[in-house]
Amino acid sequence: MGKLIAIANQKGGVGKTTTTVNLAACLGVLEKKVLLIDADPQANASSGLGIDVEAVTLGTYQLLEHNCTAEETIQHTTATNVDIIPAHIDLVAIEIELVNMDKREYMLKQAIESVKSKYDYILIDCAPSLGLLTLNALTAADSVIIPIQCEYFALEGLGKLLNTIKSVQKIHNEQLDIEGLLLTMYDSRLRLSNQVVEEVQSHFTNMVFKTIIQRNVRLSEAPSHGESIIYYDVNSKGATNYLSLAKEIISKQLI
Repeated sequence: MGKLIAIANQKGGVGKTTTTVNLAACLGVLEKKVLLIDADPQANASSGLGIDVEAVTLGTYQLLEHNCTAEETIQHTTATNVDIIPAHIDLVAIEIELVNMDKREYMLKQAIESVKSKYDYILIDCAPSLGLLTLNALTAADSVIIPIQCEYFALEGLGKLLNTIKSVQKIHNEQLDIEGLLLTMYDSRLRLSNQVVEEVQSHFTNMVFKTIIQRNVRLSEAPSHGESIIYYDVNSKGATNYLSLAKEIISKQLI
């Protein structure tokens, strides 16, 4: 049965999509079968893996509406061993449409039940909000990765997210675990970056991944080519960092 990991933080620009796309590609390279679910209306994870977002007719929106099966929405990507359920801007409407539905928090969980056994890992790229889309992802997930950028407002809003996770554990998904806090956009030359790392590590200790994602120009360039960092520049810092994260996640599961 595949392990389902949501990548979530209601703050935008913390490296959620970058992490989802590159972690998926690195797990694929390490011979794990991966499904990426794009649950963000911006659809950046879809375009970041070379999907033509405008041409998407069956994706996360239709899946959450239960208008089709998960199998019908899955597309292959150019990344080895990585499939995707893509998003489209129409996903923006789903929050309003789900409001009056029965068991609205369980729509994603129910929809992907049939494909869970076909993958080693299922990664969900969450929207930068704590709305119904993210709630669906957390209700379906086994665990959650929380990216935190090494900048001044890093911990702002983290308490809110952790409270949301607690209430999801209490009401919808008591199995939900925190896979780890992931420090992103780290610049060793900046004192502030180092202070944030120290603060997060001393406050959250074992919850923090050993891998830290460094600031890297190649990492920013890769999505415009519709590629993950491992295909765009395998020798870059970004590729090394995300491979290390993938290995860390695999080894955690073996313990």
